[in-house]
Amino acid sequence: MSAVTDQFAAPSAPVRKTPMGTFDLIFRNASLLAALFVLVLLAGIMLSMVIGGWPAFREFGFGFITSSVWDTQNEQYGAWPAIVGTLSTALIALVVGVPLSLGIAVFLTQLAPPWFKQPVSTAIELLAAVPSIIYGMWGLFVFAPLFAAYVQIPLSNIVEGMPIVGTILYSRSPSGLGILTAGIILAFMIIPFIASITRDMLDQIPSVLRESAYGIGATTWEVVRHVLVPQAGVSIIGAIMLGLGRALGETMAVTFVVGNANRLSPSILDPGSTIASRIANEFNEALGLQLNSLIALGCILFFVTFVVLVIARLLVARVKRY
Repeated sequence: MSAVTDQFAAPSAPVRKTPMGTFDLIFRNASLLAALFVLVLLAGIMLSMVIGGWPAFREFGFGFITSSVWDTQNEQYGAWPAIVGTLSTALIALVVGVPLSLGIAVFLTQLAPPWFKQPVSTAIELLAAVPSIIYGMWGLFVFAPLFAAYVQIPLSNIVEGMPIVGTILYSRSPSGLGILTAGIILAFMIIPFIASITRDMLDQIPSVLRESAYGIGATTWEVVRHVLVPQAGVSIIGAIMLGLGRALGETMAVTFVVGNANRLSPSILDPGSTIASRIANEFNEALGLQLNSLIALGCILFFVTFVVLVIARLLVARVKRY
């Protein structure tokens, strides 16, 4: 029986290796050059920043990162207030922006009527196209005065003298400018990116999954919590990290509203500075060690962004495993 089966069995098709065509070879080499170009460009930027900032690192050592002094007259520079300001504004932006972005994405994909969905989606995309300097001008001339009159002054009167809260939320000079104002402006800037990407990812989830969940009696919240979010978890993390990257490196908008004070205050309502805002304010007039210190600040910001990218990759890998 096995002989008969072997006799009538179709012979296996021979595997032929066709030579790579000319266009395939050109395409492969061009793609390889493009990938190598990105690596060379990244290495060149990092190397130039390390070389430019090395005199500051050599002069101050590790104290450049931990020092809070920024004295251009005595050639003493420290990066700690700018580092704390950068991380604080980015964290505030995420705390404010991520819930709003996820709420917008869920509303547009699950709850919005068809006649309302398209205008809101278009408005979100238009917000992403607004230049950062426009956000900064709006924050300085419109948002900051309103924030000072209706938030900073009443809140300072309430929390004055309270332990911990009275320190963090008390404003000594309620002008509307400060770390919290900069974080809120950054939140407005990252919302379009996170909301748009999350909305697109939720739209791409097969409708059969949602319909099955609704069919067994799940509510909208249960569908979002147990079906949509796990399916789009990797994309949501990527969108959040994209927004965080912009919040860390944003320059003009933050420069307008952060207050640009070279000091470290325990209150998030007081003026402060970020790495990007300090570079923007002083780079044109910087010479010698001051210029090297500003380049060293850029190197630190580059490193912080790289660490954020590594953390994002680890989070994505962990989500994929589960």
